[in-house]
Amino acid sequence: MSVEETTVTNIARLAHLEISQAQTQKYAEDLNNIFALVKSLEQFDTSAIQPMIHPLPHSQRLREDEVTEPDQREAFQKIAPATAAGLYLVPQVIE
Repeated sequence: MSVEETTVTNIARLAHLEISQAQTQKYAEDLNNIFALVKSLEQFDTSAIQPMIHPLPHSQRLREDEVTEPDQREAFQKIAPATAAGLYLVPQVIE
């Protein structure tokens, strides 16, 4: 795939970007270099490679799931403007 300056100009127009003629030429060259790199990577067989979450072997440190705050639901329900059946009532904003 080859990117021409007219393509870069059209992309810039669609993205509402203002770029000069010199920048247009530079971006076209940069995009062509990126596409050439991607094309060169296609020659490698990656079918036996397992997808990974992170390139480094990190593991998530987990902690015990325990309650650290006291239950203050009743206190918060008392100072709320409107509640019903243990739920907070809010004004309707969408008709």
